[in-house]
Amino acid sequence: MSDSLYIGDFLQPINRYMYSEDEGYKDGQIGKRIVVYEDEELPDITSADIILVGCNENRGSGPMPGGMSGPDAIRRQFYSLYQWHSDVNLVDMGNIIMGASLKDTYAALKTVLAELTNAGKTVVVLGGSHDLTLAQYHCYTSRNYIIEATCVDSLIDLSMESRNRSENFLMEMLTGEPNFIKHYNHIAFQSYYVHPHMLETMDKLRFDCFRVGHVKDAIEEMEPVIRNSQMFSFDIAAIANAFAPANKITPNGLTGEEACVLMQYAGLSPTINTIGIYGYVPSRDKDDLTAKQISHMLWYMVDGYNRSLREAKLEERDSFNEFHIAFGEIEAVFLQSKKTGRWWMQLPDKKYIACSYKDYLLASSNEIPERWFRAQERD
Repeated sequence: MSDSLYIGDFLQPINRYMYSEDEGYKDGQIGKRIVVYEDEELPDITSADIILVGCNENRGSGPMPGGMSGPDAIRRQFYSLYQWHSDVNLVDMGNIIMGASLKDTYAALKTVLAELTNAGKTVVVLGGSHDLTLAQYHCYTSRNYIIEATCVDSLIDLSMESRNRSENFLMEMLTGEPNFIKHYNHIAFQSYYVHPHMLETMDKLRFDCFRVGHVKDAIEEMEPVIRNSQMFSFDIAAIANAFAPANKITPNGLTGEEACVLMQYAGLSPTINTIGIYGYVPSRDKDDLTAKQISHMLWYMVDGYNRSLREAKLEERDSFNEFHIAFGEIEAVFLQSKKTGRWWMQLPDKKYIACSYKDYLLASSNEIPERWFRAQERD
């Protein structure tokens, strides 16, 4: 890969066998098949589809207890799972070397993410505190890419009263100048942790926020929300403590299965190329259950990516069912994939955006789908 020695300056190799209890893996386990940065030379990523990068930077959340790093604890569980997706090539590029300051680590992670995504790869960051999302974001700003971003979190991290970067980083991401956020989605916030005025502000900015109850009632409606994104960030604070004991913020939230479904949607997206999983501190875990939960989420992300390989391009119209509908004196075209069953709808500018079957049913009943209306407001 180009500049491999350059990004190698920011990466620390790992030993895959330190994550195996008996210093070995069985045939079919991910730890046996994944390509790992273990020696002085970076692995060849030419055929890689998904690349893991660990970043155990937690200074954005204040002082942290010692012990095994979050990325390493997750690897121990992920490597032990069986890989069912032989068409998806996985590479683990090791861990980001910690910078002298928090900003130095941001810069190192941003550089690595920019280089790997420039090479056409999907990169998964194993964090680290949630403010590392800024490094994700700035890997796009460094190339002047305007993006749609999605965060999953029980909180909306806009607290200017807090000194912790992990609790206010969204202010820079959403309001900094120049700004490269075309649209922002926030999934699974919990109302009692969010000031009503904050939601009013988000709505004025035409950003979409989905309460955890709404997500749980109709999680399939989150698929088109995530599908339109380029950047996806997941804080384990969104998962109920019963499913992620390391989450000490709230007893409520997503179930483990719902978290896996959202990650599967991220893998399915044809445009998402950076995914971050943040907020995991091993010393706060119980019986490694949170690490296991995150490893299952990674497995389902890979599963989603594998399914996305079967999806046709919108230009291949023979692979879609086409429906012409008039609603509210508006004529629109809806497309349904014959391969995956997913839906798209046409806007007045003839562009297509991801939608759901529910949007199609509303339009068929002569009602304007809210997703269509919100898209028009933002244009």
